[in-house]
Amino acid sequence: MPSLSCHNLLDLAAADEVPLPSPTPLRLPRVMSVASPASPTSPSPPAPPRRVIVSHRLPLRAAPDPAAPFGFVFTVDSGTVAYQLRSGLPASAPVLHIGTLPAAAAEAASDELSNYLLANFSCLPVYLPSDLHHRFYHGFCKHYLWPLLHYLLPLTPSSLGGLPFQRTLYHSFLSANRAFADRLTEVLSPDEDLVWIHDYHLLALPTFLRKRFPRAKVGFFLHSPFPSSEIFRTIPVRDDLVRALLNADLVGFHTFDYARHFLSACSRLLGLDYQSKRGYIGIEYYGRTVTVKILPVGIDMGQLRSVVSAPETGDAVRRVAEAYKGRRLMIGVDDVDLFKGIGLKFLAMEQLLVDHPELRGRAVLVQITNPARSEGRDVQGVQDEARAISARVNARFGTPGYTPIVLLEGPVTPQEKAAYYAAAECCVMSAVRDGLNRIPYIYTVLRQESDALGDDAPKRSVIVLSEFVGCSPSLSGAIRVNPWSVESVAEAMNAALRMPEAEQRLRHEKHYKYVSTHDVAYWARSFDQDLQRACKDHFSRRHWGIGFGMSFKVVALGPNFRRLSVEHILPSYRRTENRLILLDYDGTVMPENSIDKAPSSEVISVLNRLCEDPKNRVFIVSGRGKDELSKWFAPCEKLGIAAEHGYFTRWSRGVPWETSSLAADFDWKKTAEPVMRLYTEATDGSSIEHKESALVWHHQEADPDFGSCQAKELLDHLENVLANEPVVVKRGQHIVEVNPQVSHARARLFYCCWLVVQPSLRTCTKHADQPDVAFELKPSDKDRPDPTQSSPHPLHAWGQSASSPVSPQTSSRGL
Repeated sequence: MPSLSCHNLLDLAAADEVPLPSPTPLRLPRVMSVASPASPTSPSPPAPPRRVIVSHRLPLRAAPDPAAPFGFVFTVDSGTVAYQLRSGLPASAPVLHIGTLPAAAAEAASDELSNYLLANFSCLPVYLPSDLHHRFYHGFCKHYLWPLLHYLLPLTPSSLGGLPFQRTLYHSFLSANRAFADRLTEVLSPDEDLVWIHDYHLLALPTFLRKRFPRAKVGFFLHSPFPSSEIFRTIPVRDDLVRALLNADLVGFHTFDYARHFLSACSRLLGLDYQSKRGYIGIEYYGRTVTVKILPVGIDMGQLRSVVSAPETGDAVRRVAEAYKGRRLMIGVDDVDLFKGIGLKFLAMEQLLVDHPELRGRAVLVQITNPARSEGRDVQGVQDEARAISARVNARFGTPGYTPIVLLEGPVTPQEKAAYYAAAECCVMSAVRDGLNRIPYIYTVLRQESDALGDDAPKRSVIVLSEFVGCSPSLSGAIRVNPWSVESVAEAMNAALRMPEAEQRLRHEKHYKYVSTHDVAYWARSFDQDLQRACKDHFSRRHWGIGFGMSFKVVALGPNFRRLSVEHILPSYRRTENRLILLDYDGTVMPENSIDKAPSSEVISVLNRLCEDPKNRVFIVSGRGKDELSKWFAPCEKLGIAAEHGYFTRWSRGVPWETSSLAADFDWKKTAEPVMRLYTEATDGSSIEHKESALVWHHQEADPDFGSCQAKELLDHLENVLANEPVVVKRGQHIVEVNPQVSHARARLFYCCWLVVQPSLRTCTKHADQPDVAFELKPSDKDRPDPTQSSPHPLHAWGQSASSPVSPQTSSRGL
């Protein structure tokens, strides 16, 4: 595929152009269609794009069997989200799964096994050496990244459940992600395939994939929480991970909180703002729009109903009903994990029996624990704590034939779990932090489907749910609790057991309606459609790769963009007699983050050399005041200056300053300044800049989120109080500025020329002949004008954006 990689934007300017390709036709079906009298002669429609689902593990189970091919019997693991989402994809779309083998079969890696799994299960394994996989998964992912995403900071090397950051483990994480990219490279058709990457294990994969395929259609869904920016910013490689997510076209989260934290991290770490339009959230990143999607995963309704209809389930229901006859049954199902709050749940059960003696001998909490997904001190600690608390509670309140807390640690079949769900009056989830947790969804459906198990009574259920679980916003009828408040959880459990049946039915109906309509198929279909929408402009833009390592990014430019090179400039430059050169100061002539804003001796020397050519007219254009600019550029005798966005202009050092033809009425400052002062006092790090023609409120040193919020409020406030004044209130990057109104009748340089250069052109044409060629050098997105006030100017113009690419709306040429 035609593409170009560069180290930075300067290298991009000097590189050769790459022709814009046209979309590659979709693959035709592999089976030939033959016309028959019973079938139309029109050609078959093209096959839909292939979906490539990438996850850490393949959706497979592997049972050892020496007689089976490769020593294992492989079957589909229908309980994984990676497999269940297929139900929401187009039926005719091919689906390919990429991931590592189940742990039991990890050593059976071979090309023959790959071909076997690809042919029989549409699965392509990624082979990682055992030591690399251990460092990648059990080292960096589960013992550093996983705890941190769940708000657990590794404060000491011996912190329970978390390891301090280790560069060697991070390199293993990158090596594993690179191996996934290598596997994708072997099979991917980047012009056609849609790639869907799952979860935090593969956070770096979008960057490696984008390096190789700039136009790849990449979606990423994070199944874990995304912590607040205060937590995320503690990661030493935080910028790498945020940039990696921004290399995807669509990034999905379960809840608005997770998405909000991600947007805040983008703002604080990379200075990126987002926009919300027609229900979609987008982040502009080097010419690309990265879409942010918020939608929790649902459950597989068909799979649950198949479990309910199994004969074994009915037998299990009868056993459970007999064992807990006359009891008030509550159910909890959790992984053995530090964040599931199992110990807190048991303490709440103890408090319930203390506060409500009438429930002793009647209330029972059945806790099913799923096997841990990793090993470590934290797992053993959770198990020991759960056993100790349950044993103490049972010893204190238990009687012959009555056990308050039933802890089921061994393997529990899906049919047995379904029986407990169907029999329980209440489901209790007390996780202190969880990405989503679909257990309440499963409980709701199985309570609804209990008529298939012989229960034809009106359906009802109650859920006691931690407010820190991702599914909490979706289940508005649940009793939400703070799991850290044991007394509150105990009272919620009591309220659930005492709730009138009519209210239980109403809550249950509300939950079931949501869960049944927002299943995993709905989630997958919605994500798939939004991914196609996010990628629809891929072939209408040119793409260049810039940067090395994890700093790599793709610059997307419009089809009308043409690289401005020396070969383009020199012919026009040499054959013209009058040249206008416009140089923006901050961010172009001088770096924007420079502390010393005065021009260097090298800058002065270059400007003087340009001014020595009698054919050149050179202007520095800036929003700064004329006194400051006059002092800085005093050594440049022939240099023109446009100060305060063109309100003051000077053709050369010996020429008096000219001002706009507008009336010099600045009484509006008496109204605007007190308002700005009020916001300055309320916003730490903000300041007011007084200019002769303008007032500017700066907030670049303030907290990014608070400063942005205050800027929006200040903008509205000033627009209201200055509505009848001859001024314009505008918001720029970290500023709110009040300027005199600009005449619409002024000549414009060209479509993208911003307001600051217009008086320079007027002065230029007043003092000499109209220039034959104009060269503009400015940072993009700075002081961008209102396009409706612009009109083309008949100059041969060359525009250049110094910090990021020029958009199609601003120029047709750029470096």
